[in-house]
Amino acid sequence: MMMYRRIRDLREDADLTQEKVAKVLSCSRRAYCSYELGQRDIPTDVLIRLARFHDTTADYLLGLTDVRERPWK
Repeated sequence: MMMYRRIRDLREDADLTQEKVAKVLSCSRRAYCSYELGQRDIPTDVLIRLARFHDTTADYLLGLTDVRERPWK
């Protein structure tokens, strides 16, 4: 469940609304909200877009690493 908390924390740290992130992902606010709550699996393409949008890695979002910064920066 770490992934769902991380995407919410990243959004809140950036002072973004769910609606704004949903617009970036080309999905509804309701769909994005269900990602944050862990009620819906995040498709791979959406996970990649979230990582790029938040300038981090999919590994960080998935909880495979605690290093938020991309190593190739």
